[in-house]
Amino acid sequence: MHAGLVTLLLDSGANPRLMQRNDPGASRELTGLLRAWSDGDTRAFDELLPLVYDELHRMALRSLAGERAHSLQATALVNELCLRLMGWDEARWQNRGHFFGVSAQIMRRVLVDIARRRRAIRRGGAHATIPLDGIDVSAIQPDADLAAVDEALERLAREDPRKAHVVELRFFGGLSMEEVAHTLGISLRTAHNDWAFARAWLYRALTGGQVS
Repeated sequence: MHAGLVTLLLDSGANPRLMQRNDPGASRELTGLLRAWSDGDTRAFDELLPLVYDELHRMALRSLAGERAHSLQATALVNELCLRLMGWDEARWQNRGHFFGVSAQIMRRVLVDIARRRRAIRRGGAHATIPLDGIDVSAIQPDADLAAVDEALERLAREDPRKAHVVELRFFGGLSMEEVAHTLGISLRTAHNDWAFARAWLYRALTGGQVS
């Protein structure tokens, strides 16, 4: 099981590694650039990237198991994310929460694709290291099974898509509970309730317990 997810599922409080995002001026600037990008202004992405890069890098480090992740690999993950984001020509960005939520989804897909390719090679008896432009999942988190995490989230999503999205935004995106609530258009209390349920559900699913 992914060690970072176990820690997060066991921690009911605020995560000290999450950023403090209390600058309304910066949020307005970011939202303005996102909307300009949605309207076809290609220069907006160039202006946007320096504003979000550090946070995307932190998201990548978190997804790559935090302290064990090499910064070069996190940089490679962010670069892959940016390439995929540039292909979203028809995206209608709403706000920073929407942007980081989508970024979290893309990072998840990149890492799960690598993990599944690694698992397929293991079954074939070949070497298990599957780099993608500098991202080497097996070297960073040898005990992790991101494919299993993804499969558990997919199972949860079939039962309750919103709760699965809460986990995705928290774990892969590193969003605060306030930002999760804002992104999903739900109350903060509902976000906390969804998070509590999803934590218990996924912990049981990923540690071999019974899931109702």
